[in-house]
Amino acid sequence: MKLGYELTIEQTQKLVMTPELIQAIKILQFNTQELDFYVEEQLLSNPTLEYDVRADKKSGEDMASREPEDKNEMAERAKETERDPLREYIKERGYDDISYRQHEYDSDKDRVDSLERYATTEVTLPEHLMFQLQFVSNNRACRRIGRYIIESLDENGYMTSTVEEIAKALNTKTEYVDKVKNLIQTFDPAGVCAEDLGRCLLIQLEQKGLKTEAYEKLLTEHLNDLANNRLGVIAKALGISPTQVQDMRDFIKILEPRPGREFSDNVSPRYIIPDLIAKKVGDEYEVIINDESVPRLRISSYYEKVLRESGGDEQVSKYLTERINAAAWVIKSIEQRKQTIMNVAKSIIKFQREFFDYGEKYLRTLTLKEVADDVGIHESTVSRTVNGKYMECPRGIFELKYFFSAGVEDVSGHGISSNSIKTYIKELIDKEDEKSPLSDQKIVDILTGRGFNISRRTVAKYRDEMGILSSSKRRRY
Repeated sequence: MKLGYELTIEQTQKLVMTPELIQAIKILQFNTQELDFYVEEQLLSNPTLEYDVRADKKSGEDMASREPEDKNEMAERAKETERDPLREYIKERGYDDISYRQHEYDSDKDRVDSLERYATTEVTLPEHLMFQLQFVSNNRACRRIGRYIIESLDENGYMTSTVEEIAKALNTKTEYVDKVKNLIQTFDPAGVCAEDLGRCLLIQLEQKGLKTEAYEKLLTEHLNDLANNRLGVIAKALGISPTQVQDMRDFIKILEPRPGREFSDNVSPRYIIPDLIAKKVGDEYEVIINDESVPRLRISSYYEKVLRESGGDEQVSKYLTERINAAAWVIKSIEQRKQTIMNVAKSIIKFQREFFDYGEKYLRTLTLKEVADDVGIHESTVSRTVNGKYMECPRGIFELKYFFSAGVEDVSGHGISSNSIKTYIKELIDKEDEKSPLSDQKIVDILTGRGFNISRRTVAKYRDEMGILSSSKRRRY
């Protein structure tokens, strides 16, 4: 074997991830909120990039009001535009996208105050309980113990510490802590400050004046049997009929098992802004981009003027060229993202046309590869496109990846989505005889008779995913 050094020339092919390509991929996979945050960062770091805040209607009015009255003046402006090196720079590289142009927004009178501009705060559970505590007791020790108990409650309103632990922490007697705890249990919301679920429900029954010995025994000794619908066992233990136990269970179901969840606890609501809107026009579906989901940007006209008046300063010209190039890539990447989402959505509608026409039962199986081949892009690009993007259609608002799901085949070999099968299962259970509910095997037999190849295990899996109990737990007397 010969060892040594030598120079060789070889030709290879490899994918090079340029910064611009990495940026385009990042922007594509961003959802609406993430894209807004990213654009804000770019606006802070790149002075040549700015928002387009002009409405289309106002844009037309402003352009009309700025139109030169004299034809000679118009011709002169056209010549100035042609001589503008920055405009030529942008146009030569295809960055001058008119959808991102704007006029200067420099008038305060155009601002419209709205309720959305003002912050709101919601009362938390501890604040609500402390407000009540200050009116029921002036005793300083009571308020001290009460504050400690209230601040130790979890988000659902349950105690997280025992009476003994609280007494030890505050160096006081357990009787005092127990007395304050019982006081807080009379506060609103009903059931708050309970040690467990059974006690929480008993407090609510007591406040309604419906607490009985049977209810107390049911919730303290047979809560697990109640959850598993073992009504016969409970009836025998309480010495009443199964129908009476069933009525008690039905009433317990209307009580609140988590009394603290109606309070905000500083959790902000999340709103979905659809990226696309699909409307049926005649026999076809038209897809449009929701303008609210796409930031409208442009290259600053101010820095156009700076470059024009820089007098050939090399440093200024180099800096602005780099910044404008980066801004143009952001604009181009956002435009490309918009077009990719549009193409993928149109392909989804083509494959899932029966869903859009007739509903969820007609949702078919669909893979990323099918859409990728149809659009002419890679599967990974489709995956980035559908994640976190939403489409509004006559059937509701759906995340694009909702339309991609596995499922089962019918007798003809066509794929049926798992969501479609779940709809069939739910319909069957909703129409079943409550005294003799359908077993999983019976549901399999019915679906097989309708042409679906499905196993009992699959039915049980889909039923669990929908939060539907087994037949033994659904039975009513």
